[in-house]
Amino acid sequence: SKFLNDKWMIKNGFLNDVQEHRPWWWNIKVQKLNLSAPLILLPEVSCQKAIEILQEKGYDQAPVVAESGLILGMVTLSNTLTSVLAGNAQFSDPVTKVIYDQFSKISLEDSLGKLSCILENDHFAIVVHEQMQFNGNGSSFMKQMVFGVVTAMDLLTFVSRNDKK
Repeated sequence: SKFLNDKWMIKNGFLNDVQEHRPWWWNIKVQKLNLSAPLILLPEVSCQKAIEILQEKGYDQAPVVAESGLILGMVTLSNTLTSVLAGNAQFSDPVTKVIYDQFSKISLEDSLGKLSCILENDHFAIVVHEQMQFNGNGSSFMKQMVFGVVTAMDLLTFVSRNDKK
């Protein structure tokens, strides 16, 4: 059962990781990765345009975010190309037809240990930042902003550059 799986419990915030013998980087915050700002696509971008943008900008993936700020999912170059070539999507279809809508979110304040647990099952995590916004009538609400996308390669690069051997 997932409720008896410590990694699942840590990943989903039900358990703090207090186990011993963790690597030196385990408790460092995600914000130390110095991620670059992500390329964000709106849901109406076509598959063709998404492929062109990703190739032109040198990205393999990008979050798809509605103008309201709602994170809809992640589009990857390989999945888009595979879907179009297999006939499951057309070049003219919006990217929402080929997005991964199951993804993990992590905050800048979370640990690299939590990120490591997420990346054992997922190819990436979307780094989000909570921001307070105010309406015209003065009422406030919290909005998640996409701060970056982090992959296992980002974590590995950080660890290898800062190795404390």
